[in-house]
Amino acid sequence: MNMHLIRSASDTEFPWPGIVFGSFIIGFWYWCTDQYIVQRVLSAKGIKEARRGTMFAGYLKLLPIFIFLVPGMIAYALKVKGVISYDSADQAFPTLVAELLPSGVKGIVIGGLVAALMSSLASLFNSSATLFTIDFYKKFKPESSEKHLLKVGRLATVAIVILGLLWIPIMSLIADVLYEYLQSVQSLIAPGIAAVFLLGICSKRFTPDAGFIGLVSGFVLGMIRLVLLPFKDAISGTPLAWITDMNWLYYCILLFVVVVVIMIVVSFFTKPASEEQLKGLTFSSIGKDTLKEVAAGLDKWDYIHTAGIIGITTFIYYRFW
Repeated sequence: MNMHLIRSASDTEFPWPGIVFGSFIIGFWYWCTDQYIVQRVLSAKGIKEARRGTMFAGYLKLLPIFIFLVPGMIAYALKVKGVISYDSADQAFPTLVAELLPSGVKGIVIGGLVAALMSSLASLFNSSATLFTIDFYKKFKPESSEKHLLKVGRLATVAIVILGLLWIPIMSLIADVLYEYLQSVQSLIAPGIAAVFLLGICSKRFTPDAGFIGLVSGFVLGMIRLVLLPFKDAISGTPLAWITDMNWLYYCILLFVVVVVIMIVVSFFTKPASEEQLKGLTFSSIGKDTLKEVAAGLDKWDYIHTAGIIGITTFIYYRFW
């Protein structure tokens, strides 16, 4: 069982429908809409560079198999044999580093982890400050100078750090393992955004009001579960218990479906955007010149690398099926 990704649909942790569909929703949200990722693509010199950078990131994304899965399997096997001992899954990797690696290599691993952490935090703080300053603060005070906006962004970063520190004690109430906590929270944020973005680029029939209501609905429904999770034991046996008892991957899929239905219904009763407003924002409204430009930038290496990433991913699923 420990070597298989595809488990029973009734599995309490990773049911196969959740792995197939829920993981797709979370992955689509993260790689296609998350500011943390999108800001890097937007910094490219052109479409070709952005596409090549994305392909390279696709190869890098395969590394967690060796960073998370393989060390976890090694730690589990060594614990069963009594070679090492740890109390929780979060302690598995630190225990391997502390007890098995020589001093020099141990320092390199720790230095790499610290460097990666600092890079991730820097990007996170930059994205958060940008979103707050440009998308919220500047909307209410459009006359603000660049210097003032820079100051507001710095204050927003400080506020985010403080809120993050205050949230740490609550994390253990939501999930026992850090990675499980991260995935659980992402599964509550991703469905609404992924549904709105996916439907929005695929069809012109969905209205701006449907998109707004879909985002708000997805956020509210996701936050309801997030707020209730720390009180899971207290609400056991009540009508609200199903919200926290449902597998997090299944809840992610349910949330996605609910937002899609809401958007479809709202679109029937609200005014669609004009052709001018939608120009270049949906697949059907992309101009022929843009499509020709994109097609002209493709060469054999784009197809080779795309096939390579899909092939490696397929092999991993086949090997651990």
